[in-house]
Amino acid sequence: MSVPNAIYLDCPSCEEQAVHEVLKGKLGKKQETMEATVKCQECGHIYTTVVREPESIKLPIIVSDLGNSMKTEIELVSGDTVSVNDEMFLDETHILITAIECNGRRVEHCAVEDVDTLWAKKFDRVIVKISINKHTTTIPAQVEALPDEEFFVGDLMTVGKENVAIHNIKSKRGIVRRGGVPARDIVRIYAKSVRTVWS
Repeated sequence: MSVPNAIYLDCPSCEEQAVHEVLKGKLGKKQETMEATVKCQECGHIYTTVVREPESIKLPIIVSDLGNSMKTEIELVSGDTVSVNDEMFLDETHILITAIECNGRRVEHCAVEDVDTLWAKKFDRVIVKISINKHTTTIPAQVEALPDEEFFVGDLMTVGKENVAIHNIKSKRGIVRRGGVPARDIVRIYAKSVRTVWS
């Protein structure tokens, strides 16, 4: 822990959780606490407080990446809650929590200190499934995309050797016939094979 320029605190005067400017601060012997004089940026109240470094817990995590799994550890803050579909970073890698084991059973969310194991998938790219309608046959395909990359109904794209036009997108919320959907929310893209004329 080092003395920061500003921190979020609950102000005793205006009772808002607000940014507080650290006017002066002194670290404790083990550098886990800081005695600081702070100024609330909401109401201007100046007061002295003791701030404790939140305790972190190392948890076992299994991270999947396109069929390969790796067991490692992730450090999370005690007192927080972790939930399925939470996005976080493990070192430099963007991950998505897919399952949580808490007290011997699978749950949707759990206090960090009660977690036995976390499961996650690498989320720097996602696989988007595509069904391509070509005459009387349907060809299954898939493409890799960034989680925030959007696909729009009406877009032309090349999948393998096929030039296709997107006509529907099945998202986690239902069928989309107009507009776009980010790759992270796509269940399947429905497209038709098209001929392109190059001029």
